Amino acid sequence: MSIQLIGLSHTKQKFQRSLSARIASLLAMTGINNVPKGHVAVYVGETYQRKRFVIPISYLNHPLFQALLNLAEEAFGFNHPMGGLTIPCTEDYFTTLASIINGS
Repeated sequence: MSIQLIGLSHTKQKFQRSLSARIASLLAMTGINNVPKGHVAVYVGETYQRKRFVIPISYLNHPLFQALLNLAEEAFGFNHPMGGLTIPCTEDYFTTLASIINGS
């Protein structure tokens, strides 16, 4: 009986690794998982045309970016429509803010 349980455990682990590998390859093919370590993807722009930006995690601690996070919380709560962090501002405003944060 214990031999069968050990075999079942190994089979389960192999299945999980195989499934994880398949999910990772699908994410790589769709470009969803191409965020470098130490960065986060955010979506910025008008309701129907949002652009994806990849920013350093350090931006999240900056007071100017914290204000944008508060706006995002008011607008979306914790249910972001794009599946990632969505910032409710224009692309021009965001790029200007990112330039300011990058320079400080």
